[in-house]
Amino acid sequence: MQIGKQIRMERIMNRNTQKTVIVPMDHGVTAGPIKGLINMAETIDRVAQGGANAVVVHNGLVGQGHRHYGRDIGLIVHLSGSTSVSEDPNAKVLVCSVEKALRLGADAVSIHINLGAKSEGQMLKDFGAVAQDAYYCGLPLLAMIYPRGKNVTGEKDVEMVKLAARVGAELGADIVKVPYTGSTESFRAVVEGCPVPVVIAGGSKLTDEETLEMVAGAIKAGAAGLSMGRNAFQHEHPERLVAAACAIVHEGASAAKAKKLLKG
Repeated sequence: MQIGKQIRMERIMNRNTQKTVIVPMDHGVTAGPIKGLINMAETIDRVAQGGANAVVVHNGLVGQGHRHYGRDIGLIVHLSGSTSVSEDPNAKVLVCSVEKALRLGADAVSIHINLGAKSEGQMLKDFGAVAQDAYYCGLPLLAMIYPRGKNVTGEKDVEMVKLAARVGAELGADIVKVPYTGSTESFRAVVEGCPVPVVIAGGSKLTDEETLEMVAGAIKAGAAGLSMGRNAFQHEHPERLVAAACAIVHEGASAAKAKKLLKG
């Protein structure tokens, strides 16, 4: 691995555990200023306080959202997007370049691809171009890949998720983010079929217990961590929820122990 990329990987992953807890906050393009994303600096400070390794934001909010004064945290700039009112919300288009992300001080970049969507071909083409630029710039690339489309049997179907993870690795991602398949056994097959680190998506809003059980199950399956959005930044105490997740990911704590830390 290039030395520059290796250094930046250690900004978004724990160098000792080789795992990561990422909090994506790119939802504003899709859904607007939703709860938790009104005061970006405050929210980033709180998840950083909890021990998150990195946040994901769009390029226009790096100045407002990453100018915090507490614990340091890695910066991943998201390069693609679509809105919820689009005729085809699954069609993600490039909205930022790798070069601009680098100039903004990014430690990594990320891109979203929906396998099975009508525009899959263009998204894969964009993925390839971004992977090439990120390679030349020494920036790690996080690929968020979801199975979504008429030929998809289910977004969490293990065969679909295995395909999504493998596509990410094949096309040059350094970390792949995919949906959790629902069990340790099934997700282990996803991890085994992907030669780069796999993190799980936080998914729709869950209870604290469901979130921590999911994280524990994924880590047991060999996942390299998680990328959790709404369940973290919309939590009443984001720093506590993130700290509980970090205990599982980086310290091997059980879901039960993490729950106690959350309530503590």
